[in-house]
Amino acid sequence: MNVFVDAIAWLLDPAQYTGTNSVPVLIGQQLYYTFISVLIAALIALPIGWAIGHTGRGREFAVAISGAARAIPSFGLLILLILLLGVTRKTEAAFVTFVVLAIPPLLAGAYSGLQAIDGRTIDAARAVGMTEWQILWRVEVPLGLPLLVGGLRSAVLQVVATVTIAGYTDLGGLGFRIIQGIDLRAIDQVLGAALVLALLALVLDALLALLQRWTAPRGIRVASAAPERRRPVAATA
Repeated sequence: MNVFVDAIAWLLDPAQYTGTNSVPVLIGQQLYYTFISVLIAALIALPIGWAIGHTGRGREFAVAISGAARAIPSFGLLILLILLLGVTRKTEAAFVTFVVLAIPPLLAGAYSGLQAIDGRTIDAARAVGMTEWQILWRVEVPLGLPLLVGGLRSAVLQVVATVTIAGYTDLGGLGFRIIQGIDLRAIDQVLGAALVLALLALVLDALLALLQRWTAPRGIRVASAAPERRRPVAATA
């Protein structure tokens, strides 16, 4: 219990909020690596996922690639890339590592969102004369957004947690304080930085959960929010 008290005391210490390695600066670095990596991964994964979901071709290939990418150990990949690219390109190596980690959930969310749409909806769109491009952007993408945001939610949470390993290569982020605390055997610093990271992940998850709910079609939101109506009991003689 004293460990948690010490961690809270470390967090409340004004010294942790000043300087180049202050907690707010490290949180900003953590978010910077996370958002840039997820954005790059989205630019790669979304067009491929939408093409697979729209045409129905290549799903097995996408599943295989996603499974292989998930199996790669992030820390091992980061160290390998630093060895290959050189220590002067640690930032690029970190971004490649985080992008590889973010691609599988985004890819899965993109194509599964389109494949989950009722085929009769697509047939109705074709029946009214929509082109394939119009069907994709005006029907499939809007209806597939909830699952896509679910993939985004998973990608962001995985990356924001994994960015911590950037501390091993002196790239900043909350991992810097965690690694530094381990070296100094400062358990209060390690636990305090870990608590900040956990809180950051919970806040991001809550925001993306709200976004996922908001992107659901209005009819589904209304149906899920409406209280279940009870059927009137038939009068008996």
